[in-house]
Amino acid sequence: MSRASRTGAIAALALTVAAAAFAEREPVLKQIDLPHSYYFREMYLPQLTSGPSSVAFSPDGKSLVYSMAGSLWRQEIGSDRAVELTHGPGYDYQPDWSPDARHIVFARHHNNAIELWQLDLSSGAAQQLTKTDAVNVEPRYSPDGKRLAYVSTAGSGHFNLFVAAIEAGKLGARRAVVAPHESKIARYYYSKHDHAINPSWTPDGKRLVFVSNREIAYGTGDLCSTAVDGANDFECFVHEETSWRARPEVAPDGRRVLYSSYQGRQWHQLWLTTLAADAQLPLTFGEFDATQARWSPDGRRIAYISNEDGNVALWLLEAVGGERTRVVTRDRKFVRPMATVRVRLSTGDKSVAGRISVVGSDDRYYAPEDRWVHADDGFDPVRVPAELRYFHCPGECTLTLPLGETYVTAWRGQEHAPVRQKIDVRADAQNVANLALQPLQLPDWAPRSVTADLHVHMNYGGHYRNTEERLIEQAKAEDLDVIYNLIVNKEQRIPDITLFDANPRRDPSGVTIFRNQEYHTSYWGHLGLLHLNRYLTPDFSAYQQSALTSPYPHNGVIADLVHKQGGLVGYVHPFDTVPAPERESITNAMPVDVALGKADYIEVVGFADHKATAEVWYKLLNVGFRVPTGSGTDAMANYASLRGPVGMNRVYLNTGGATEPAALHAALKEGRTFASNGPQLALEVEGKSPGDTLTLPAGGQSVRYRAALRSPVAIDHLEVVQNGRVVASHRLAKARTQADVAGKLNLRDSGWIVLRAWNDGADPLILDLYPYATTSPVYVSVGGAPTNSPADAKYFVHWLDRVIAAAEGRTDYNDDRERQATLDYLHAAQAAYIQKAVQKAQ
Repeated sequence: MSRASRTGAIAALALTVAAAAFAEREPVLKQIDLPHSYYFREMYLPQLTSGPSSVAFSPDGKSLVYSMAGSLWRQEIGSDRAVELTHGPGYDYQPDWSPDARHIVFARHHNNAIELWQLDLSSGAAQQLTKTDAVNVEPRYSPDGKRLAYVSTAGSGHFNLFVAAIEAGKLGARRAVVAPHESKIARYYYSKHDHAINPSWTPDGKRLVFVSNREIAYGTGDLCSTAVDGANDFECFVHEETSWRARPEVAPDGRRVLYSSYQGRQWHQLWLTTLAADAQLPLTFGEFDATQARWSPDGRRIAYISNEDGNVALWLLEAVGGERTRVVTRDRKFVRPMATVRVRLSTGDKSVAGRISVVGSDDRYYAPEDRWVHADDGFDPVRVPAELRYFHCPGECTLTLPLGETYVTAWRGQEHAPVRQKIDVRADAQNVANLALQPLQLPDWAPRSVTADLHVHMNYGGHYRNTEERLIEQAKAEDLDVIYNLIVNKEQRIPDITLFDANPRRDPSGVTIFRNQEYHTSYWGHLGLLHLNRYLTPDFSAYQQSALTSPYPHNGVIADLVHKQGGLVGYVHPFDTVPAPERESITNAMPVDVALGKADYIEVVGFADHKATAEVWYKLLNVGFRVPTGSGTDAMANYASLRGPVGMNRVYLNTGGATEPAALHAALKEGRTFASNGPQLALEVEGKSPGDTLTLPAGGQSVRYRAALRSPVAIDHLEVVQNGRVVASHRLAKARTQADVAGKLNLRDSGWIVLRAWNDGADPLILDLYPYATTSPVYVSVGGAPTNSPADAKYFVHWLDRVIAAAEGRTDYNDDRERQATLDYLHAAQAAYIQKAVQKAQ
């Protein structure tokens, strides 16, 4: 990042109201043309972590080179001193040592691309090898050092395996090792374009071992090999589900293959097989991940990355006997002068936990050695050149930073104003940053609410291994009261399944964790299942190319099982766009389950487009269905690059401050809520709050309302919405972060009223598409007439035409009973909408 671009980045985080009009977030590394980026970005692409993230042996086997905190480090085995080899610009990963010991090749993430570079160890100079503005990763020298195998998205947007000659610091013309191919089978989580990843050379330099998903529906593919020089003898020797991290590594003997697998388990461990496809046997054991393994040149040791202590760490394993040694760095020799900085957070005279982002004078992000580094999953390129990175601090944290101008930004949930401070880091000073976070308090008339994130995955295949203790720390730093850990499968795995318990964990700090479930069916729509007594298995349906391909059970069946337990059912991350039944196929069953009383809430603010989801929600409310808003981040809380942080999307539950399960259950079910990714809201209409019903005589009358807003960022719009129409829009003065307003509404028809706050575009201080908040409805009954909109009812009739046609066309039900039960259920819902479509609003 240049000095000019850095100035722009810092200005974007300055806590001012100046903003680019209609700023839009975009995904990190959007040049990758693949679905579900939150999987490959975390589980395949290298990420900035405070601990080691990849490793290679020196040719003599006496030293290691590894990536840590975005730099490459060299450390002799048996020593605790690490020497920094590179220091940006950007962040350096995935080193490989040349056979002649003179060079190290690596991947550098900079300017929203990942390019390959080569470091000359004698001079310390680094030279760029690829200039593609694409993603180039996993570089590996051939045994003779004359060629480089690597994976690149250049020219296609897909992960393909290439080989190129390397000489005199230059990379020759690349050649695809495996021809591009499109699989004929349907793949939901993976592109129709096959990929080839994780290259490893055989010792003779004639073949490459890699992972391919050719004609595979689930997982990243099989372990395969092919001749490097175009013999076209593509063959696979291990057939099991892998998930981005297999990284097969051929042993120096040319026979054995080391790789990471979760075969029959919930976590990755190291396994051994052979190129001849002999039986696979586990080499390590534990409820944590062991990945990115490399053989020593003599085959007697294995270096690998483990998250058994939570953060990533580097270990050595003796191939015979299994003795393990952790590689510890107590002494770090940096490329440039560094100094220690203490960061302290407070509110009033009290030390508090919070979220912190630190940008050093070298334009790189920093974190303490013992803190997890997290990266935002998107950014607004109009305002900032790259994604923001942050860590959670329990109140005071110590960092090592380069000398010079440093910027520290701190947050504490949504009820405090974020704060930024510039400090000049000096070698001859006590460097301290004291950041005081100011509370944002709604007026006294606003109900006392409890904050909850209804949609968190404590562990979901990320770099780190999360525990409930650390999840509580994350919640405290985000000023969050309640977390619903929705335990769920990632294809074959359910990482937190052993933790399921009907009883919540209540920490003395005030944080409560519920162990609940997300039900996966991308056909009908994903469900949040809250306040369960028993985990439902299988926890998905309609998985094509599997034994569970049938679309039965539909979501209504699951809802009945949940309600039988006394639980709640919500539709999670609903819509990125408003469905258009007249021109697109639809299978999402949310209007079905709302009509038949199966859905208890909708994540209006969640991992979707909030405005699009709200538009569908308004139509359901207009037809007379009372369904409140919930909110959930869908945070993978053990990711290094996540949609988050925990509590980014939260629901405020009007419980009077109570956190007992019954109080939380009742507040959500009854709609005494508002949902937000930043702004806090309060609404009263003639003394009625969200979830209440205002009863008026026939003919209606004028009523008074009052509303309040407190926001950590400037807000563009504060609106009262009645029956889907904006009936009052309040201008916000000065900083546009606070409002106390009142007005009158002329209510003549039954319906509903919500208060919402939203922005036209993104704000870099809110790690979401754009700031957005909404209350649940205050319902209005005029003369006892029902709420109804025939036009909106007709919209859902057409929607269900599509759903029914898709369900009728499926041939993969297990039997006719399943098919008939599903179609009967869908027709029953459509009949309810047909009846409303022919009724006039009273």
